[in-house]
Amino acid sequence: MRLSILRAAHVLAAAVLAAASLGAPAQAEKVVNAPAPKRIAKEGTGLKTAIFAGGCFWGVEGVFSHVKGVKSAVSGFHGGAAGTAQYRTIVTGITNHAEAVRITYDPYVVRYDELLRIFFSVVTDPTQLNRQGPDVGAHYRSALVPLSEEQRAVAQAYLEQLDGSGLWDKPVVTRIEKHRKFYPAEDYHQDYMVKNPYSGYIMRFDQPKVAALKTMFPRDYRDEFLRDGPKT
Repeated sequence: MRLSILRAAHVLAAAVLAAASLGAPAQAEKVVNAPAPKRIAKEGTGLKTAIFAGGCFWGVEGVFSHVKGVKSAVSGFHGGAAGTAQYRTIVTGITNHAEAVRITYDPYVVRYDELLRIFFSVVTDPTQLNRQGPDVGAHYRSALVPLSEEQRAVAQAYLEQLDGSGLWDKPVVTRIEKHRKFYPAEDYHQDYMVKNPYSGYIMRFDQPKVAALKTMFPRDYRDEFLRDGPKT
């Protein structure tokens, strides 16, 4: 029963978003060749964790799940209270949560600055305020949530670099947010792309992102989709 209710909430949210976008064709985020970061992350050894918000978490998780060195990619909610960390509440737009993905990675294989470059090249459009592609609302905002001072410094430097790059006609509005508790999303959201490859949404908006990752970052791309077990 609970799963049926959650699925119904998703269908309703999709219908609302579709109605909101009538008159303006929904488009995927623009793929760009973001510049190599000038500031290189110096994170030491051992696995590290960071949180990325860049629109619907299905695509964010899907892309990072194909990046070498990423050990875990969990879809969830960040920014709000525990009592509102459910999908059916998030989609109302009345919480402070963003759909986000918690990434655990090995910096020996892929550094934080390299993850940032991938994120802004093929995942999110940093000039879209409180929306991404067809999805509208503050819960679809583009945000970085560093979990260390080094990540914060690298993220700030890269946002400034992007803003002065001339890649976009509009200013970069992606913001850095203070780390709060991350809440994993419901099970049916996890590994959504691989579970639902023929979803119209996935085929139109998210599969092109993975294809762009493979083309633009062949050294970072792995063909096998990361399945990292229970999401906690």
